[in-house]
Amino acid sequence: MQQPQISVVVPVFNEQDNVASLVHEIVAALRGVASFEIVYVDDHSRDSTLAVLRELKTQVPELRVLHHVTQSGQSTAIRTGVRAARGEWIATLDGDGQNDPADIPKLIAERAQALPDVKLFAGWRVNRQDTGSKRWASKWANAIRARMLRDDTPDTGCGIKLFERAAFLDLPYFDHMHRYLPALMQRAGWKTVSVPVNHRPRTAGVSKYNNLNRALVGIRDLRGVAWLITRSRRTAVEEV
Repeated sequence: MQQPQISVVVPVFNEQDNVASLVHEIVAALRGVASFEIVYVDDHSRDSTLAVLRELKTQVPELRVLHHVTQSGQSTAIRTGVRAARGEWIATLDGDGQNDPADIPKLIAERAQALPDVKLFAGWRVNRQDTGSKRWASKWANAIRARMLRDDTPDTGCGIKLFERAAFLDLPYFDHMHRYLPALMQRAGWKTVSVPVNHRPRTAGVSKYNNLNRALVGIRDLRGVAWLITRSRRTAVEEV
């Protein structure tokens, strides 16, 4: 089988009503644009998500499905998908359908004109379709994160990203690391770019997070990432 140019990694937990539409949107966005595979990682869903994915595999040849035998969290699911991916570049999407797969070609185009030391193209939700409380909490969290980490990134919580597989797998792994990819990539000596993308309201299912648990976890994680940055002596290396 031909090695894909892009591997689209989608972590999911209890998203049975969003899976099929999102898979078909990914196919519509990428067929004819780049060779690709879709790697869904089911984080031990308790609904019919896995059954829907198995049925979709019979219809979509680009689809691969991985299943966690125990629930392990979004960062672990992303890492599972990236490790299994065959493409040199990875695009990620949240499984709730709020990210628009039509933005993946935009990120690919940004990569084509970027310098080689840019290893992450991060989506930036300029018109978020979330509740007022969720937008306020995110704005507050982003302000604190930017002050502590100085990662020059307006929106690290956006699920749609494009990054080099090898660079990602070289990053330190910890739970919730997916929220700090720009800072971690910069710590490794690489550059990152934020790209405005579309954002859509959730039409099915329920959010797996609330503002309080995000805040409590975020404070601990911020301290850890800040510590990692202060202890770093790494730099990017290029062959000349």
